[in-house]
Order: sequence, then C-alpha cells, then structure tokens
Amino acid sequence: MGKKEIEKGYSRREMMTIAAAREIKNGEIVFCGTGISMLAAMAAKNINAPQSTIFFETGAIDTLLAEVPLAVADSRVMYRTAVNGGLADAFATMQNRFTGSRVVGILGAAQIDIYGNLNSTAIGNYHKPDVRFSGSGGACDVASFVNRTIIFMQHEKRKFVSRLDYLTSPGWIDGPGGRERLGLGPGGPETVITNLGILRFAKESKKMYLAACYPGVTPAEVQENTGFSLDLERAETFPPPTAAELEILRRRCDPQRLILD
Repeated sequence: MGKKEIEKGYSRREMMTIAAAREIKNGEIVFCGTGISMLAAMAAKNINAPQSTIFFETGAIDTLLAEVPLAVADSRVMYRTAVNGGLADAFATMQNRFTGSRVVGILGAAQIDIYGNLNSTAIGNYHKPDVRFSGSGGACDVASFVNRTIIFMQHEKRKFVSRLDYLTSPGWIDGPGGRERLGLGPGGPETVITNLGILRFAKESKKMYLAACYPGVTPAEVQENTGFSLDLERAETFPPPTAAELEILRRRCDPQRLILD
C-alpha cells in the first residue's frame, strides 16, 4: 500500500472489494469471474450475505471458496460445491426463469460508456486494432440475461469514453427502452465500482451518475477522469470499510494477498 493508504488504514483495492460486497444481498446468486470480482463475492458471503450463492461459468455452483482460486478453472472453485457441472449448467442457472431473477453478475471491461455498455474486445479499429483483448467470454451473456450487473473499472478517461470502440456487452444501450428494442431482458447495469467512487444509473434516463466518492476523493476529481459529463449533484461520501470488514477480508478471504496486493 502507498503512504496515504497506510495512513487511512486500507487500500483502494480493499475499498472497491468491500463496496462490491455490500451490493450483494442475501439470497442472490453471484456469477463472478477471476480476481477482484471473485474476492468481492467471497467477502459478501463472509460478511453481509451468508445466504448468497457463488457460481462460475466452469460449472461450480454454490462453492464454499475456502481459498482464493487463481482462475475460474482452478480446482479450488469446486471445493464443497452443491453441484459440479459444466458450462451448460452454469448458463442454464443464469437464464433459468426461476433462478435468473436472483442472479447478479460481476463484470469488468476495457471501456464503458454513459449507458454502461462495455468493450472488452478491441481498442481502435476492429479489423486493425491498436490493442486486441480476450473478448466477451461469458460477459455478453451475463450482461444480456441476468437481473442486474455490478461493474469494476479503473477510473480513467481512456476507459470512461463517450463512444465505445466496440460493443462487447450490452448495458442500457442508448437509454430507456434500448434493451427491450433488442429483445434483451429487463435487467441491466446497476452499479459501477471504481478506484475513485461509486456510480449508478438514473432510473428515467439510464445515464450514469456519480453516487458517492471515496473518502479523500472529490466529485471534480471523478469528473476529471471521465470522458463524458457526469451528474455530480447526488454525490455523497462513501462509508469506509469497517475494522470488522477489513479483518474478514484480510484474514479469511485473502490471507495470502493474492488479489489484494
């Protein structure tokens, strides 16, 4: 951790993890990938949502996650699961009309726009890109079908853009009615968690707005690092992690600091 982070007692990565964990509710089914999203799901299950269920696209459903796996294909995701299935089982859980309304997906991307649409495919021209990424994986399916999504982003102008270079995973498309016109489910992005604060989407316009800044961060700083104009009027200060939350995160969820560092 940097000097300022040591002084305040937690890192931005820990703040982001706890912020995401607080978004997860008891009874929800959490579809997550590798890294900080996995750690957030673990933290939620150990702190505020013990009755949540974690599952992975590799087919491990209701896993205990005694240790942080290094990837969704790591055998540790299958520790004491209710079901060890396959890809089809995982996506059936996500799209099932009985369970799908309780599924929350945790995603990340290279770019995001004001409507929460995501790009994880390419920067620049698709046919001759400056950078080529791994693409959707299951992210497009998650964004298309689950009840709501939580998105992790580093807050930089090059990532928060007015126009995506490529649309990989749908958010609110172009505003109210956008998803419905494309035949997508009623769910959509609900929260964007960054290293600066928390952003949400206005109910009527579906545009992103700043909901909260982390302690020590100003709304102006968030806007400075955003490539489009944000509504800053509703911004509050986000409550920092409690000592109890940090203890569980550090000692029980990631004691080896595989993700936190």
